[in-house]
Amino acid sequence: MEKYLRSWRQDALNRGQHDSAIYIGDKVLALSNSDSDAFWLAQVHFSNNNFTRALALLSRKDLVSRSTACRYLAAHCYIKQNQFDQALTILGEHNPTDLIRSNNSRRKIQHLNGQTHVTLRNGKTPTSRDRAEEKEEANNVRFEAAMCYLRGLCFAKQNAFDRARDCYKDAVRIDVQCFEAFDQLMKNSLMSPTEELEFLESLDFDSVSSPDPSIAQEAAHLTKMLYTTRLSKYSSPSILSDATETLSTHYNLAQNPDILLSRAEALYTQCRFAEALELTSSILSTSPSTDLTTTSPSIPAHNHLGHAPGVYPLHLACLYETGATNSLFLLAHMLADHAPEEPYTYLAIGVYYLSVSKIAEARRFFSKASLLDPHSAPAWIGFAHTFAAEGEHDQAIAAYSTAARLFQGSHLPQLFLGMQHLALNNMSLAHEYLNAAYTMSTGSAPGSVPSLPANSSSGMPPQGGDPLVLNELGVVFYHQNHLTAAVELFRQALTLAASLRCEPSAWIATRANLGHALRRMGRLPESLREFDECLRVGAGGNSLGFSPFLGGGAGGSATVPTASGVGGYDDRGLVGSLHTSRGLVLLELGRTTDAVTALHEAVRVLGASGGGDAAGGAGAAGTLLSRALEIWALEGRERDHQGFDGGIRSSNSRSSTRSHDLKGKDRLADDTSRRRAVRHEPYQEEWTDEVAHVATPDTAETETLGERVEMELDEEADGLLRRALGRVRPGRSRRPALPTTPEMNASESPATGRSRGMRSGRNQSRQ
Repeated sequence: MEKYLRSWRQDALNRGQHDSAIYIGDKVLALSNSDSDAFWLAQVHFSNNNFTRALALLSRKDLVSRSTACRYLAAHCYIKQNQFDQALTILGEHNPTDLIRSNNSRRKIQHLNGQTHVTLRNGKTPTSRDRAEEKEEANNVRFEAAMCYLRGLCFAKQNAFDRARDCYKDAVRIDVQCFEAFDQLMKNSLMSPTEELEFLESLDFDSVSSPDPSIAQEAAHLTKMLYTTRLSKYSSPSILSDATETLSTHYNLAQNPDILLSRAEALYTQCRFAEALELTSSILSTSPSTDLTTTSPSIPAHNHLGHAPGVYPLHLACLYETGATNSLFLLAHMLADHAPEEPYTYLAIGVYYLSVSKIAEARRFFSKASLLDPHSAPAWIGFAHTFAAEGEHDQAIAAYSTAARLFQGSHLPQLFLGMQHLALNNMSLAHEYLNAAYTMSTGSAPGSVPSLPANSSSGMPPQGGDPLVLNELGVVFYHQNHLTAAVELFRQALTLAASLRCEPSAWIATRANLGHALRRMGRLPESLREFDECLRVGAGGNSLGFSPFLGGGAGGSATVPTASGVGGYDDRGLVGSLHTSRGLVLLELGRTTDAVTALHEAVRVLGASGGGDAAGGAGAAGTLLSRALEIWALEGRERDHQGFDGGIRSSNSRSSTRSHDLKGKDRLADDTSRRRAVRHEPYQEEWTDEVAHVATPDTAETETLGERVEMELDEEADGLLRRALGRVRPGRSRRPALPTTPEMNASESPATGRSRGMRSGRNQSRQ
């Protein structure tokens, strides 16, 4: 009869009929009065969220003290009721570390005893009782590992994150298949990327059990690869790529959401936001025929529901980086309607408000998301970003510090803290935080950043890392006038970004920083090459699916959302600053004409931005353009003055010689023929020959005629120059016209030379 009732009870539970399972399970317990039936009934109560009834059942007959499984379930009931002190009272505060040392031998004996042909030392085969004891012992080990996981949850709720991390690690060491504990370590960033990789290598995957002993080794290899995909994407890109590729091809898991999410996270760290968005959109799409090479914006709203919570923060970040505000709006509304109690719903609303620059509203929803899930790193980082966006550096530092305390293994809070202190001009604190971020992301020794070797390729961190940390460190050294170290760090960042196959357009600002450092060191040709490369990459639109500077797709699907910038940069402001920097270098190189052209383009780009910081940069570009035009005019005056003096001297010498040789009609005939020939000469030589030939034996009359022609042309060129400067400086009053008095002598530059220079400059600017 008991067998019949147990079968009925299990069948009701399989159909989700909990009331029937509880009713029949109670009758089974009354008949058998066994601990296993009591534990089974308590599990049904737990699955039905009847935690109090489960605790009452487990407290009978002292089951909590006699059974490891019952003690685990009772502690879990207290945790579900947020009674963490009571849970720790049942669990105890110490982990059974002795099971870690004896785990390998115990599990290997279990593998051997699971085979029917094994004989013991006394020559007898293992009996069914021996196998039952081994199975019970294995179950007790698993429950001990699970209780270590529950201790970690209790310590984490009490903000004792160091003790929580140790409990999680011991749980995985005791039972390598305790994925919940491993997931908590990775999800909450309780270890640095290097520590994660070292911890994974220290686990004993050979202890993995399998129903089929012949595939135990392959099962261990599969488990290790699955765990590898959960590691930080900054630890070792090559190991992560190999594991993902093997799982996708050999085990046919290419369309699995977890594998797709791992690939998307790797692409996001490489600033390949459009490609990452394609993968996250394919995860949210339930259509099996979705093509991963294109992103369909017409995914039904209900398809965004029912997925793992971990996909939403990454999908929201990709939408924000690609400027897809309409998609953010629709997704936030859909989640608010269908999942109003989930933390990622309020995260989506906060990201949307942040994308449309409604900072106060974004802060309110980020705060709500952090209250619903206190261990949500995106919510805390977004909450801190809202203070940073408004220039509230003190509040931003406080929020980033909280995130650094919650997520001790992540380098991002340390990076953002360093950026905030850099904005406050606290260079020593900025260097300290950024150095800590560099150590976390690469696993290098503290203090090794300033002493990087001269060869950037040999000094590249072996364990990957974040190039943005090196960029910010370079900015610190730049402001401290350590230009050699700054140049080396900028080169390190670009080399590391290239090795990680990052999007080149995302690191234009780093290359621009390198150009400025080279300019201050006096290495002007190298600086100019860096700025030219920035403009080439920006105008080329190397990113897949969208062009960060042109605002359109450079290839791929036209339905991919376009971005106004990469990583939050304003495209016009960045392009305008690049043209300004290039013009400044050209001025220092003495290439005034090219500098005027570059600065004119900077004023055009910055002035068309419609306001904000980019429009403010047009003032600096306009000032430099005015100065460049003045220098250009002075250079033209000097060139034309030298040419005018040489032409007058040569003309006077030729005319005086001819006046002695020519007599009467011969001299008149020669004069007439020369006047006719002048009509076919170029314009540049016409006025010179006229002045030379009008000369008469009366020297005073010749000088008066030359001065009159010079003053007329000089006045015409001054008018052209005033109009050019007036277009650049419209607010200033026009300069008064120069007086056309006889006191203007030949020391001033010829006016015709300036007019020719202005014309040639405009032609070059058009080209």
